Amino acid sequence: MDMKKILVWDLPTRFNHWLMAGCFALAYATGDSEAWRLIHVAAGLVLAALVAFRLFWGFAGSRHARFAGFVRAPGAVFAYLGGLLRGEPGHWAGHNPAGGWMILALLAMGALASASGLALYLEWGGEAFEEVDEAAANLMLAAVGVHLAGVVVASLLHRENLVRAMFTGLRRGEPGEAIPKSYAWALLLPMMAIAATLWLVPRI
Repeated sequence: MDMKKILVWDLPTRFNHWLMAGCFALAYATGDSEAWRLIHVAAGLVLAALVAFRLFWGFAGSRHARFAGFVRAPGAVFAYLGGLLRGEPGHWAGHNPAGGWMILALLAMGALASASGLALYLEWGGEAFEEVDEAAANLMLAAVGVHLAGVVVASLLHRENLVRAMFTGLRRGEPGEAIPKSYAWALLLPMMAIAATLWLVPRI
């Protein structure tokens, strides 16, 4: 197999990934502080905007960013996990089958946490939304922990720094698996969504 460094992750995917991680961390850290309430709300709403962009990019994005490129049948997930336990994971240029489902879970929990947090901020539904918001945030934190553990294990077994790959966009793969460009122009979409969200926060 002719494996070399190829461009796998486009720039919008990488930008969205790291900004979502930062927004979730900031929202989680400020969740119990009245003094940081607006910061918490802003981080949660920006997270919602980023989730919305990622859903759009999952259909309109580059090859390895599209859901069709990494959401696979349960059989493929179990086969990958079995290989992982044996120390023989299959190689995937983009997300592996388990990672693909983890992304869907993180997007779903991010959307739920953001929506319930906004409802709570607007005083819709009272304690019910408070419990939903807290549960979604804690579930997302647990999922992030599992995701990070999976990244560490896969990096060790593949002898490839997957964290660095999500910064540079480069991974080992066959030349035919590469994407042709970084799609930098599409950064305008999440940046416009973030700007609109930050403009909205003081007005709600």
